[in-house]
Amino acid sequence: MALIDEAVILAGGFGTRLQSVVSDVPKPLAPVQGRPFLAFLLERLAAQGFRRVVLATGYMGEKVHQALGDRWGDMSLVYSRETRPLGTGGAIAQALPQIGGDAFFVLNGDTYLELDHAAFEEQVASSGAKLGMALARVPDVARYGAVEVRNDWVIGFSEKGLSGPGYINAGVYRVARELAGAFPESDHFSFEDAVLSPAVRGGKVRAFTRTTGFIDIGVPEDYSRAQLGLGESAGSS
Repeated sequence: MALIDEAVILAGGFGTRLQSVVSDVPKPLAPVQGRPFLAFLLERLAAQGFRRVVLATGYMGEKVHQALGDRWGDMSLVYSRETRPLGTGGAIAQALPQIGGDAFFVLNGDTYLELDHAAFEEQVASSGAKLGMALARVPDVARYGAVEVRNDWVIGFSEKGLSGPGYINAGVYRVARELAGAFPESDHFSFEDAVLSPAVRGGKVRAFTRTTGFIDIGVPEDYSRAQLGLGESAGSS
């Protein structure tokens, strides 16, 4: 069981790149192997002992609530719905009052990743970092941009377009509640630009690389690949 048992899932995107394939539900509900994609994320969190998940919704948010309800196994599901786009950072800030603990995980609602959250928490907490980022090893970083790592600390980012194997941002963070003090005053901001990048420049982001099974359903190509089996096909990405 993870020492932290609360998570925020960012599930409010428009899914523009996927609308040619899935247009009647928000992207996190896109059917994968006959089930909503979010079901796979929730199952992994439930299996690791999570107690509470806040779903930060927006576009078609009512459909997310209708599909998932207020409980998933032993986990309670609560909703933080934006009435206008707030960006990833604004969505996290709005969800924060629903979090009771001193730290929590953040997950992207359109990416799948296999990792041990307790091990992630232990590595970040023992380092004293307020922010941890899970990374995925992929054979070609061109689509994502590479993350540069040294001694388990994130030291920089490379621009998209460079090719070859490397680590990428897998969209899972461990966030200390006190990090909210670094949030901009605006209620609309990008977490990556306003919080993550400055923390990386300051050498304050812990990297967690013991991950497998990464897949991003945000584009039709990878969405089709997810139908082959999350975990099985993703491990070769």
